[in-house]
Amino acid sequence: QVQLVESGGGLVQAGGSLRLSCAASGSIIRINAMGWYRQAPGKQRELVATITRGGTTNYADVVKGRFTISRDNAKNTVYLQMNSLKPEDTAVYYCNAEVDVFLATGRLSRDYYWGPGTQVTVSS
Repeated sequence: QVQLVESGGGLVQAGGSLRLSCAASGSIIRINAMGWYRQAPGKQRELVATITRGGTTNYADVVKGRFTISRDNAKNTVYLQMNSLKPEDTAVYYCNAEVDVFLATGRLSRDYYWGPGTQVTVSS
């Protein structure tokens, strides 16, 4: 099994910054792409940013220039530096990872895992 745990959320004023972290643990062979998603009340979950194992990044247009995704492969951790936060960034932020694991049968399996989420609230 693989577990993802986010941290770093909280309450911040508009214009402020937060840094989210997400650490993966468990029977991990290899972590491929990792990403951050968010879900605001009454809205669908949306992509924020993704990063490949090699470091190629992709961002939602609404966060480009304000958010930066990075990762530490040795620590199985992905980060999201959020600057110039706006009230509309308020949401629960979820970490996602594509992970290769060995099944009990000995076969290699590739699955997607989610963390439980961390609340980010930006006050105006």
